[in-house]
Amino acid sequence: MSPVPDPAITDLLSRAGSGDDLASSRLFEVVFAELRVIAGSAFRAAPANTLQPTVLVGDAWAKLVGHLGEMESRVHFYAVAAKAMRQVLADEARRRRSQKRGGGQRGVTLCDGDGLAPAAGYDLVDLSDSLERLRSLNERHADIVELRFFSGLTIAETAQAIGFSPDTVKDDWVMARAWLRRELGPA
Repeated sequence: MSPVPDPAITDLLSRAGSGDDLASSRLFEVVFAELRVIAGSAFRAAPANTLQPTVLVGDAWAKLVGHLGEMESRVHFYAVAAKAMRQVLADEARRRRSQKRGGGQRGVTLCDGDGLAPAAGYDLVDLSDSLERLRSLNERHADIVELRFFSGLTIAETAQAIGFSPDTVKDDWVMARAWLRRELGPA
């Protein structure tokens, strides 16, 4: 995902987690471009959002900064960052929904991330809530959805991130998407 080697980011994560403000600032500089790529994936998935990518990255960073020492590696950091971005987008969608009572919102799609046609559109709040229900049933499936859908990782990258084979991830991705579509109902 990032041209910066794992050890460099892992070292910065460790130092930032220990309270080194300089390491925290350097880490943000190093990961900012990749976080913008993740934000771009989130924007393609949820076109109805009103946040700018830089604002999304900043809001997600604010969620992450107090937990940097808990991150085990670059891949773990980006997985948690994708989750933070999903939460920021869902919170923003909830805010808009409460103001507009859902009027005129466009949905998000459950595309496969491999260039195939996207599936039907769903409301981001409903998707986020369903993803949390999926997490309570099968954490790995929820992780795969977050990494594929919100981070835009490939099957191979997702497999590396969670430590399972690409075949397992591919099968789980199919099952998780089917569960979410059934849970969300017709779009």
